[in-house]
Amino acid sequence: MANSDTAARERVGGRIGPAFVTAALVFGPGSITTASSLGAEFAYDLVWVPVIATVLMLCFVDLSVRIGLSTDVGPVATVSRRLGRIVGVLVGLGAFVVVTSFQAGNSAGTGAASNVLFGGDVAVFATIFTALAIGFLWLPSFYKYLERVMVTIILAMVAIFLVTAVVSQPDLGAMVAGLVPTFPTGSAAAVVGLAATTFSVVGAFYQIQLVREKGWGPQDYGVARRDAVLGSLILGGLSLLIMIAAAAVLNPRGVTVESPADMATILDPTVGQWAAGLFAVGLWAAAFSSLVGNSTIGGSMLAGVFGIEKGGLRSTSVKACITIVMVLGGVVAVVFGGIPVQLIITAQAVTIFAVPLIGLVIVVLARSRDRGSLKAPTAQFVLGIAGLLFLVILAGTYIRGFM
Repeated sequence: MANSDTAARERVGGRIGPAFVTAALVFGPGSITTASSLGAEFAYDLVWVPVIATVLMLCFVDLSVRIGLSTDVGPVATVSRRLGRIVGVLVGLGAFVVVTSFQAGNSAGTGAASNVLFGGDVAVFATIFTALAIGFLWLPSFYKYLERVMVTIILAMVAIFLVTAVVSQPDLGAMVAGLVPTFPTGSAAAVVGLAATTFSVVGAFYQIQLVREKGWGPQDYGVARRDAVLGSLILGGLSLLIMIAAAAVLNPRGVTVESPADMATILDPTVGQWAAGLFAVGLWAAAFSSLVGNSTIGGSMLAGVFGIEKGGLRSTSVKACITIVMVLGGVVAVVFGGIPVQLIITAQAVTIFAVPLIGLVIVVLARSRDRGSLKAPTAQFVLGIAGLLFLVILAGTYIRGFM
């Protein structure tokens, strides 16, 4: 009986986490930069983007939860088992490339935020925090600590940007009008970038591994689903809040987002002279959480490609692959010496070409007989197909924007 009670307490105590981790690792400097840019330049016209992207993210995270709870191997191995090794490798490499393209921005973000707070060289700070992130990675029980840090950071960011969005007194009528999908001239790349951030197919795919790290099984679907819904709503809500605040504060002033200082003025209505410092704290939190979490996705996928993902985040081989991603991001950050705003937006848009395959694989696996009682219902399958079409439309929109 004692052992049973202990197990029950452990189960209850571990009910929140994976989706918070997903939200924190997906929401990084790129998310803040892109949402700020859209709000500053197009006001409320593109409010529909994070709303639709959040609905689709809810669908795909749930599909991945179903897969993760009904498999006994990692994401790439699960794909390889059902669809063949070639598809598994392509998915793993695609996810690795997508994640690595953002990693420089995460490293540079920690440096730029620290520069605002303390002064000094951005590249030096980026190097220091990349090294600290690597040390954090190699802690025993890494996932347990990762989960706690991510939950704390994501809740702090929600509080900061929620207060800002309310105090900035946005135009509610314009917000409602912005729910109607439109593509203002020159918005293609930024729209695709924000959609790719909020509707992160790679982040959803990694949920397969995260629920396995929790030790959850099919009987925990209800708990895992609630966690997934909450995490996805927070992810989309943060992008929406920042866009609204930027539309209310930056757009009337004609501010163009080109640096952390430009973005920091979003907080002027809330904290006045403290805006730069508080924004820097939020930027650092977003950057460091993604620096650790984003590289965790990339390294895990790389390990899957090499067939060494067994053992998950407890595996030395997997941690070595994650370290490689962190180092790559740190090197690029040092070369740029700051947050490459245009590079971040472009990188986020380019990922739209890699994720359709991953999205298709998620939908196929979720409808597989391997899912048993967790097989995705028809309605969700149809929404998943709609999500894939949305990705294709965004890719086409991005291409036309440069023609």
